[in-house]
Amino acid sequence: MELYQLTEKKCCKLGLKGRTKEEVLRKLAELAHKSEKLKTLSQDDVFEALQKREEQGSTAFGGEIAIPHARLDEMDEFLVFFAVAPKGVEFDSLDKKKVKLIFVILGPSSAVNEHLQILAAISRIAGIPAIRNEILRAPTETAMYEAFIRHSRAAAAEQSGKAQKMKLLILNLYLEDFFYNVLEFFIEEGIEGATIIESFGMGQFISNIPLFADFIGFMKADRNRSRTIMALVPEDKINEVLEGIEGITGDMEKKQGAMVMVLDLAFHKGNMKMM
Repeated sequence: MELYQLTEKKCCKLGLKGRTKEEVLRKLAELAHKSEKLKTLSQDDVFEALQKREEQGSTAFGGEIAIPHARLDEMDEFLVFFAVAPKGVEFDSLDKKKVKLIFVILGPSSAVNEHLQILAAISRIAGIPAIRNEILRAPTETAMYEAFIRHSRAAAAEQSGKAQKMKLLILNLYLEDFFYNVLEFFIEEGIEGATIIESFGMGQFISNIPLFADFIGFMKADRNRSRTIMALVPEDKINEVLEGIEGITGDMEKKQGAMVMVLDLAFHKGNMKMM
């Protein structure tokens, strides 16, 4: 089922307020309880599930957006809704900014793949500044809801369109901070899967050559560990993706720690999707 089909208007809220994250989560649980999909669950059940997930790490990922979510044994189908807090609410965001746009995903414990797909779809849509601003500036709850549904429908239509010509992107990263930021960026760009290889630089092995044996202390293993990411990227998005990667790593011509290659594909079959 598509994202726009899972989003319930009666649970959405314009003008959400809250002084603390706990207060905001309780208000989100109250909104969720308007749905018949939660008829066997209390507001406290939903609050505790959302809070438990937040204890693992904040679901506010920057850009004034948060996506609190939870998997519940008692649920048979997914519920998606969102709220706008014009003045912002505290949510322990990574960029320290208050959150203004909050999406909530509640779904069955067993539907892990579907949960990840919904999470990725929301992240992708909400991560587009023009869409985010349109939702935030909507004058009414109806306008806010309809803006999101319209863009969700458009995204679904685009995904179901004809097959695109793909390129193989190979990205080698030596810094762990780069790695996780790139994965988050890939999800926002709709790159739904990649193969990740634990790899090593030449320095890991060169000290085994007798001529270079006295450099063994200098060529430490931790300096030469890397991760190599292989992903299929639509040809018409390659430049946008490369620009985004360098927004994380810096100019790769001037800085060390990352290298990227883009290759033409004579043939490919199957996919690397994580779900």
